Amino acid sequence: MNQYHIHVRGLVQGVGFRPCVYRLATEMGLHGYVDNSNDGVLVVLQATEEQKDCFVRALPEAAPAVATIERIDVETLPATTTYDCFEIAPSRSDGNEITRISPDIAICPECLQDRRRQPHRIDYPFINCTHCGPRFTIIKALPYDRGVTTMSDFELCDTCRREYADVNDRRFHAQPIACNRCGPVYTLRDSSGELERDYRRLVERVASTLSGGGLVALKSMGGYNLLCDADNAQAVARLRKLKGRYAKPLAVMYRDEATATDDLALTDEERRALTSWRRPIVVSHERAHHASWLNEGYRSLGALLPYMAIHYDLFEAAPRLRRMVVTSANLSGNPIVIADGEAHDQFDSQVELVVSYNREIYNRIDDSVVCEYDGLCRPVRRARGYTPEPLHNLQPTEGILAVGAEQVSSFAVGKHDDILLGQYIGELSCRENLAFFEESFSHFATLFRFTPHCVVCDLHPDYAATMWGERYAAEQHIPLYRVQHHHAHAVAVMVEYDLEGEVLALCLDGTGYGDDCTIWGGELLRCSRTRYRRLSHQPYLPMPGGDVAAREPWRMAVSLLYSLYGEAMPLPPDFVERVGADRIKLISRLIARRINTPLSSGAGRLFDAVASLLGVADYNRYQAEAPQKLEQLADESVTKVYPFDHNNPLDISWLVVAMVNDLRNGVSRGEIAMAFHNTYAAMWCAEVARQAARQKLSRVVLSGGVLQNRLLTNRLMALLRQVGLQPYLPALVPCNDAGIAVGQMAVAAAWLERSAILKTD
Repeated sequence: MNQYHIHVRGLVQGVGFRPCVYRLATEMGLHGYVDNSNDGVLVVLQATEEQKDCFVRALPEAAPAVATIERIDVETLPATTTYDCFEIAPSRSDGNEITRISPDIAICPECLQDRRRQPHRIDYPFINCTHCGPRFTIIKALPYDRGVTTMSDFELCDTCRREYADVNDRRFHAQPIACNRCGPVYTLRDSSGELERDYRRLVERVASTLSGGGLVALKSMGGYNLLCDADNAQAVARLRKLKGRYAKPLAVMYRDEATATDDLALTDEERRALTSWRRPIVVSHERAHHASWLNEGYRSLGALLPYMAIHYDLFEAAPRLRRMVVTSANLSGNPIVIADGEAHDQFDSQVELVVSYNREIYNRIDDSVVCEYDGLCRPVRRARGYTPEPLHNLQPTEGILAVGAEQVSSFAVGKHDDILLGQYIGELSCRENLAFFEESFSHFATLFRFTPHCVVCDLHPDYAATMWGERYAAEQHIPLYRVQHHHAHAVAVMVEYDLEGEVLALCLDGTGYGDDCTIWGGELLRCSRTRYRRLSHQPYLPMPGGDVAAREPWRMAVSLLYSLYGEAMPLPPDFVERVGADRIKLISRLIARRINTPLSSGAGRLFDAVASLLGVADYNRYQAEAPQKLEQLADESVTKVYPFDHNNPLDISWLVVAMVNDLRNGVSRGEIAMAFHNTYAAMWCAEVARQAARQKLSRVVLSGGVLQNRLLTNRLMALLRQVGLQPYLPALVPCNDAGIAVGQMAVAAAWLERSAILKTD
């Protein structure tokens, strides 16, 4: 009989893994113990070699559905103690090692049933088990035990304590376990200050308020949400005014999958994402567009299903409520509110009801957003249900802090060879979001026992993230590294797919500070993890007014036509009427005299220009409004591709002339928009294929915010495969700037490894 130490790493804490191990070992008649440690789960077995092998083979199959086993290491050691049974030992906290932390998990079907049959949990709104419930939002430290969560303030009643200690119970060591006798409670406060704490009456009041067209601020899993009846245009208008979000599409929570299916043409992949334990917002095509107040100018809608017990209760109490707007309770652009006092200060006089509960949200987090590209739902916003799942890197990442980019901010910290990407934060030029950035980083540093050895930032000198990274590195007396924006985009994709060597990288976005001090954004690179070379790029266009041009697409429309036609530019009559001849003349003069007109090769700016010329949007009221609406305008039945120069595929003059001619000839704008997408994808495919032959490379990574355009990306991926190339599109992190920190860290890790090798040589 030998003694084996079986070390299991991955997402194996907070998901019922130890009870699973206990049951498997006892069924096999094995002796020893299992415990949690900082870096995973340790199983000590006294068994024959055959029994050990059988146990290790059976473990992945027996593991809970939410668990992820990444590695199993087995060590044979001399037996110093004889065990006469198998047990679950107390957790250990030693060293600087860390394990995976589970994201927050939507309430499971078993818990929904338990709320109807367990006397002490009848209607209990915070029910959970090892298969569901809050995780990341309540945890403060590792290993994951109740004492280091925000549930530590709630002493277990005798019944819950017995369940917690019963290895055969689904709530064995479920850290947020509680019931009506000992758990958190909701409190409702109306606009007059009246309080309601009886849960059933509270739910009925909220349901009645929503059904009557009122607004409710509800403390959710990761922060406060604003709720209203999605089919009540007046209620939605009030909500928009309260948030200062007058145009951006709103997400909708449906009563159930069947109701969502009535409205949305869900694919099988979208349906899987919608009903998964992660419960993200899934962007899907509408069957019919009948509620423009939710998503004006769009044929798609963001949908999600209930993920907390109170969501189910509200729909049950309001049988006529099909769907409700569920959006973060904040002023537009600011972080989601988590503090009860702040929620009352902001919303008591603005909404009919504010509903809070007496458990702290430690880590604030928004809902995640996914969209199907190339047959797979991929994150557009990575937050609840995904954070803080790590990515594996080929080189060690210990001590590297990557601060990310500016508008769609996320940071990352490095542990061992993992990249731990923080939750979506937002635009860092907003002071409140910068405070959120600092708060979240501080929590990550504590939680993952992270000590920074260096900082990595973007090349752009004016990014708030860059300036913060510079200050922090100076304060900590640690090195600072700078990584070019599109190199980071490319390497982030390489991390996901464990790609080594060199690849072609097609990076399409709005803004990235280039080596030549211009603004890049339509680039083809040859790159590895340590270096890159710019092979080709979209033609430069002046940006009249600098950053203002990114907010006012009509300026880019003038720039595009002026660059090709000069003063004789063929402006559509309706464009002149909308913008004004004097303003167009002024911008033309700025371009001619090169006054405040920095050059940009950004794909985002070209899409802005085309959107404005087609009358889609002359102003971006929110990020990428014009390009998004251009995509929505496109008639997907159109297969037309405009002619272009295959010897110089990125010469956009052909494309622009063809679109202008179609506009003059009265061709529908939906057809022109689709032909633009088709042609743009074909042009880049031709250029990538041309360079692939020259460079003798066949792997192509794709990244950048413009690739959130589903039409463009799906066509580009198909075309690249048709010419024998292998495209890689991010699947674990967003292709937008929220993935930049991943690439920054991987580049720095590769640099540091190469430097260490050179030193030893």
